[in-house]
Amino acid sequence: MTARRIAVPVLAVIVFLALWELLVWANGWPTYKMAAPSDLGPAFVEYLDLFLIYGWQTLWRTVAGLALAVVFGVAVGMVMGFSRTMRDALYPLLVGFNAVPKATVVPIVALMFVGWHDFNTVLIAFMISFFPIAVSVSIGLSTLEPEYRDILRSLGASQSTIFWKIALPKTLPEFFGALKVAVTLAFIGTNLMEIVSPHGRGLGALFDSGKTNSDYPLMFAVLIALAVLGIVLYYIVVILEKTFAGWAERPAG
Repeated sequence: MTARRIAVPVLAVIVFLALWELLVWANGWPTYKMAAPSDLGPAFVEYLDLFLIYGWQTLWRTVAGLALAVVFGVAVGMVMGFSRTMRDALYPLLVGFNAVPKATVVPIVALMFVGWHDFNTVLIAFMISFFPIAVSVSIGLSTLEPEYRDILRSLGASQSTIFWKIALPKTLPEFFGALKVAVTLAFIGTNLMEIVSPHGRGLGALFDSGKTNSDYPLMFAVLIALAVLGIVLYYIVVILEKTFAGWAERPAG
């Protein structure tokens, strides 16, 4: 089973790269129009030091923004989940904020915190990945069966006991599902800031450099590097999910 779970995604990636190479070859596209996978290797080798440095900068700021989103998202989700009044009050605000394109928010944040490169990048990553976590926790807690609460209260359980023993475990599947989405959103936020407000840091800045110099192999190599980082973080979340909420996984039919 483990070998299959590894082999299938790897095979899918190989097929994708092969089709990409075939598409470029069949259309005869030059590298200044569309880079092929075979063009990316030299770009990685030539700019390896920059990929390592900028990749680390993008990764730690993305993880920092995601961590903040988890902390505040869980806190707000708990408030909304346990209080219908707060849920009715906060839902319109969260939905309205999430409906605003973050590409329009990035220049505002960049101007508000000029020179605070790390802070504004982490802030955008947090802002763009906060919503799904808060909503998932809220839904998980608000749909908790009232019978469980009544039984535990009749046995003398406190509100905190009900949360830790019943509410939190029930919410974990929804939480990890939202966290998988938030991982990719956090990368989007980080790179939006790195590209829109260039300050020579992160893979977004490296992508912008490739665009300025019309270096398409470098640009596509940056995209692949971002995809790899996103996949790595995604599978870290999957491992955490199996560790803490593996009981919720249904066996394949």
